[in-house]
Amino acid sequence: MKKLPIYQADAFTNKMFGGNPAAVCPLEEWLPDNIMQQVAAENNLAETCFIVKEGEEYRIRWFTPAVEVKLCGHATLASAHIFYTELGYDNSEIAFNSLSGVLKVTRKEPGLYTLDFPADPPVATEEIPAEIFEGLHIQPAPVFKTSFDYMVVLANQEEVEALVPDFKTLSAIKARGVIATAAGNGADFVSRCFFPQSGIDEDPVTGSAHTATVAYWAQRLGKNKLQAIQLSKRKGHLDCELRGNRVLMSGNAVTYLKGEYYIDEA
Repeated sequence: MKKLPIYQADAFTNKMFGGNPAAVCPLEEWLPDNIMQQVAAENNLAETCFIVKEGEEYRIRWFTPAVEVKLCGHATLASAHIFYTELGYDNSEIAFNSLSGVLKVTRKEPGLYTLDFPADPPVATEEIPAEIFEGLHIQPAPVFKTSFDYMVVLANQEEVEALVPDFKTLSAIKARGVIATAAGNGADFVSRCFFPQSGIDEDPVTGSAHTATVAYWAQRLGKNKLQAIQLSKRKGHLDCELRGNRVLMSGNAVTYLKGEYYIDEA
């Protein structure tokens, strides 16, 4: 049996059991894809990420319990946190190569990090799957399309908080999932993210979704620096900035566990 290191950190929070947990698995070489998917399913977290050093650079891949995904913010933040706190990395910035290009993370202070991701401005659409309104149990509202998801803009924070989705209905939508967002009471905007297609009914805090919501709310509110709250049970807090075609997202992370897992080499 091969013994490999594993860490788990809560991202976009400054306290244990808040934000979004992610498993971080640094590797010397890639495991077979099916094994990485099985490890992610066994962890049963929103994301498990695997990282391999390639030359002087690092490549990162993310898996939900069901599928590999092209972009994940909270697990990238968690990975940077583990690199700085557990793996001896000491440069001010770390860059990860990914299926969505180069993603940079800067350490602002111990436990506080800024992600630099490509912006994903949502586009208004009239080709709206009926399952969106049916699955969210809401009346028709403005719907936008992002690279990965549909985004529904609701009237206020209370409507976002009150959502009780039918995940089976939402899972029929041909997209990664559905983002619900509105102007916030204690922040510039709030959101919730539902991804049953990817094996995650409600994601606690979704950095990748904020590449779209930040682009939308920056234009609508006429400001580039925004505070955001994701209204899951665990809640996540993000300080965001739209800078050209990039979205910067800052948040804290805390380590929950470190240990080892075993892979049969046979």
